[in-house]
Formats: sequence, C-alpha cells, structure tokens
Amino acid sequence: MKLTRRTILAGSAAALGSSLAAPAVKASPGWPTKQPIKLIATFPPGGTADTISRILAPKLSAALGTQVVVENRPGAGGTIGSDLAAKAAPDGYTLVISHASPLGIAPGIYPKLPYNVITDFTHVTLIGHTPNVLIVPGDSPYKTLADYIAAAKAKPDEIAFGSSGIGSNTHLMGELLGSLAGIKLKHVPYRGSAPSLQDMLAGAIPSMFDPITTNVPHINSGKVRLLAVSSDKRLDMYPNAPTFAEQGFPKLTTSTWVGVSGPKGMSPDVVARLYDELQKAYKAPEVVERFKDVVLLPGDKPMTPAEYTAFVGEFATLWAGVSKSAGIELELG
Repeated sequence: MKLTRRTILAGSAAALGSSLAAPAVKASPGWPTKQPIKLIATFPPGGTADTISRILAPKLSAALGTQVVVENRPGAGGTIGSDLAAKAAPDGYTLVISHASPLGIAPGIYPKLPYNVITDFTHVTLIGHTPNVLIVPGDSPYKTLADYIAAAKAKPDEIAFGSSGIGSNTHLMGELLGSLAGIKLKHVPYRGSAPSLQDMLAGAIPSMFDPITTNVPHINSGKVRLLAVSSDKRLDMYPNAPTFAEQGFPKLTTSTWVGVSGPKGMSPDVVARLYDELQKAYKAPEVVERFKDVVLLPGDKPMTPAEYTAFVGEFATLWAGVSKSAGIELELG
C-alpha cells in the first residue's frame, strides 16, 4: 500500500468529523515548561517504534527546550502503549509513536479494542514508513519464497514464523500469506521485533515477518536472508531481494508506518508547535541519514494533522477488510 491520500471511506469519515469537532483542552500556560515530555514507544527496545523514538527524541528535546524521554510500553501488538497514550491527560506532556500495528491493524482484528483510533487520539503527523520483510537465517535451506512455500505445503503447521506480537501487522502478513498461498504456517508471537530476531538467529524459529528497519545490520552481515519485501518495487539498498508482488502476492504490498500522536483534545497551539518542530527534525541532515540507514522512507509529502488523521482512518478501514477476508479475529490478552 503506497502512502498516498485517497478518499476516506464512510465509516472513517464519520469518525474523523467527530474527532475534529471535539473541544480542545488547553495545555499548561507556556508549554512546554521544563517538565519532561514522555514519548511512548509501543514496542520493546530494538524495534522500529523504539528506533525512531530515539532518533527523534534528542532533536525534539533541543527544539522544545525540555527533555523528551522515551518510555517503552510494549505488549499486545502495541495496543497497551497506545491505550496508555489515549487515556493520558491532553496537556502536551504525553505523546506516542503512532504505529501501523496498534492503530492500523488492531481495529480490524480486535472487536474489543479499548480505544478508537480516530476519536481517542490527536494525530500530529506521519514520520515515514518502512517495508516489511520475510526473513530467514543466512544458512537457511530456504533460498527463495517458493522454497519456503513448498516446505510449508509439505509440512502443514510446522514451519513457524515469528512476529512482533499477536495482532501486529507482521502477524497479519504471515496469516495473509498463508491464506493466499494455501499453506498453514505456525505463528509464534513475541513482545517485539528484537526478541523474535534473537530467537530466529539462535535457531528457535526458522523465519519471521518484520519491518526491515531493525534487521539491516544482520542482512548486511549475511546473518539474515531476505526472501521477499513488501514494497511496491525493489529497494535500492537490496536490488536482489524480490518483492512479494513480483512473486505472485500483490496483496502483501504494504508497509509499517510510524508517526507522532497524543491523546484527544490537545491544544491546537501545542499540535501546531509539535508539527512544525517535527517537520524540522526529520528533515535535519543527520536525521535523514539515520533514517536512510534503517530504511525509513518518507511519505509523498508532509502530512498535516488532518491529513494524518484521515490516513490512519483509511488504513484501518482498508485493513479491516483484509482481516475479515482472512478470517482473523482475536481477543486481547
């Protein structure tokens, strides 16, 4: 799925309208004071949300004149940290790295999700997106996606894949590949990318679906092999790695996107200041280089708060349809 604007579907449009009409709660006078700003990363250290948080936090700290502290609150595919952010005071001192899994995928698979991805948040802007990948250890017998699928057909429910948690977008990708390819894979959920990768490299699982961001060093060293990437075309960085689409699975063209959001009802003045500072931060040369290193790609253009809100709603609506078609419905633990 490309990060381009489309007409938002009716259900998301209704939710968007009610969100933008909600009265704003003013931040403390003189925001920000020297009080630290908490930036919630909804996955453990080493994952995409954490990596982006720690790239942005120092730039925001310098720009806002107060400390921006990254706080990891992982669990349930990012929904625990997202729920904490949704229920925080809308005073500008609690933000969250909004993420495709808890805000884009979760609404379609969790009937009892404790928050509404539109009306319970103030969405500030998109930061970027990174392709998802199917990876195996460098010494794996699976040299291609075709090898992997053939093995799964020969051994139903035996070929395992790790993901960053039940209900994450990487979990959904594994389930969707299984549905499209007519195979039964064994899902092994983790509390984030880093522990999943650690187990794969240790030989506990033979494969995993993951954003490419945290796997770049291992791909470059040869410890990890790319079987497929979810971008719409091959990555310049890895021209020999084929896309899912060119291997017969165009429905697996998607990405893990990240942005910055806060609780509903934040002051428009605070949102405007955050938006401006974030635009400056992720255009800074040193941040651009760090994003290139972890294959975080920019959107087509900067998204205003209203545009980012519409994007989140649209993505959630579209992927709810994918989840329904694949028959995926889960209970939050």
